[in-house]
Amino acid sequence: MTTETPKHITVIGAGAMGSQIAMVCALAGYDTDVVDIAQDAVDRAEAQLHERMDRDVAKQRRTAEDVATAFERLTFTTDRDGCAAQADVVIEAAVEDLGIKRKLFAELDRICPEHTILVTNSSNIVSSRVADATGRPEKVCNFHFFNPALVMQCVEVVPHEGTSRETVDTALELARSLGKQPVELKKEVPGFVANRLLGALRTEALKLYEDGVADFEDIDIAAKTALRHPMGPFELMDLVGIDVVHLIRLAEYEQTGDPASLPARSVREKYEAGEYGRKTGKGWYDYS
Repeated sequence: MTTETPKHITVIGAGAMGSQIAMVCALAGYDTDVVDIAQDAVDRAEAQLHERMDRDVAKQRRTAEDVATAFERLTFTTDRDGCAAQADVVIEAAVEDLGIKRKLFAELDRICPEHTILVTNSSNIVSSRVADATGRPEKVCNFHFFNPALVMQCVEVVPHEGTSRETVDTALELARSLGKQPVELKKEVPGFVANRLLGALRTEALKLYEDGVADFEDIDIAAKTALRHPMGPFELMDLVGIDVVHLIRLAEYEQTGDPASLPARSVREKYEAGEYGRKTGKGWYDYS
């Protein structure tokens, strides 16, 4: 692993998370690629980022000059191999499927220069489950942003047992250079720190709701007015995606075998009904 500061970053996955991570990198001065297998996904990411940045400029959150310069540093492409071949860091933000991630990391390992570190944005799949698909497990870790990545300050840096100290230090410094506040974990644990804290709140909120103690709207009000949370746990599920919440719980159950890790009944029902939250127009709340 090189001790030099990374200069070129490739982000794999042009969804909302991946594209915003890429813009964070470009705004911080890095030459950055936004890569996806589908051209329409790349085009959509570029259009959405322009809309988002135009709003930020209109609200004087950023200057037009800074935004224009950042877009000059961004490349939107389906040429994964060409980008990976010149990357100092690859940030994987692809679909939450272990088989797909293992295949991707194995391919990136063959394409990337020896010094390149490979990180996954996943908080669901820990890096030890993909590191052994590469020949550089010491250069692999989790590098977890929060949604929306352009706003949220926290980045969790999570090594597996074989991650080198040098890789961890580089990841921590990269997070700081992006204007983020890194949180270093000493070992892997499903959900890491922030999501485990949120998960405990969400679990209790769902139990209160399913036991008939209070309506979900009132539970959200209590979280916001008594605990000063910006969103209640049900509003947050709608924002993150009830499908994401459901699949994370299933993945945790796969790792722990603990029935307590399984999705709550009400979450499972909404998942099966296709009511995922804001993305579908209906979740706990109706957005139609």
